Amino acid sequence: MKRLTISTLILWACFVHVAWGQQPAGKCSNNWSEFHRYNMQRWNRCEKVLTVNNVGGLGLKWSSRFFISVYSSPAVANGVVYVGSGDHKVYALKAKTGHKLWSYASGSYVESSPAVANGVVYVGSEFPDGNVNALNASTGALLWSYYTADYAGSSPAVANGVVYVGSDYGDVYAFGLK
Repeated sequence: MKRLTISTLILWACFVHVAWGQQPAGKCSNNWSEFHRYNMQRWNRCEKVLTVNNVGGLGLKWSSRFFISVYSSPAVANGVVYVGSGDHKVYALKAKTGHKLWSYASGSYVESSPAVANGVVYVGSEFPDGNVNALNASTGALLWSYYTADYAGSSPAVANGVVYVGSDYGDVYAFGLK
């Protein structure tokens, strides 16, 4: 009996950390609305089409040419791809075709990766502009802007009604309702 109890405790100790590390099932979504997703991971746990068996069959679906560097990682939400570019613009592209829906001209390079939440695109721009901008996701219209006095180049994160973004000066900003 003592051996069975010890064996059970050993098995419990080995597997309890695995259970605690499991992520909640949650609802899957085709949105990739921020640079990283669940627990800052860059893979899509909801992807059910691409597998190790068919990835070799991938081919180019479309591309959009900006004629300048694109350092921003795309965000995808509601069938739209949002990306910043070295030509001082944020672009919204139709995810199925790559067709440009709108662009917003910031005051400098847009190297940060956009975050999309509740119909708003959040993105930072480089000095001398140094703004964190909130854009209407459907139209690209500027909703608000905040001047950070430096390069707001980190990718914004949105959680619980707060937008977080860092700057080159070493500041982290949190924007929320007052």
